[in-house]
Amino acid sequence: MLPIDKEQQARLGLELATKRQEHADLDAAIHTLQASGIADVTLIQRLKKRKLSLKDRITQLERILLPDIIA
Repeated sequence: MLPIDKEQQARLGLELATKRQEHADLDAAIHTLQASGIADVTLIQRLKKRKLSLKDRITQLERILLPDIIA
């Protein structure tokens, strides 16, 4: 993987923080909807899919920003 410059690193770091917050917000929303007992199952499924796609992007960003270093 090619090294990234400081500007790219800052942009990706900001995206990572944003995605982590959105993931946490979705998690809270899903739990709240499930606890209500009257939530639309389809809505919950869509939110879970979105949460999973966010998790995938978070993992990608972490791999870019925090590469494995073989010591």
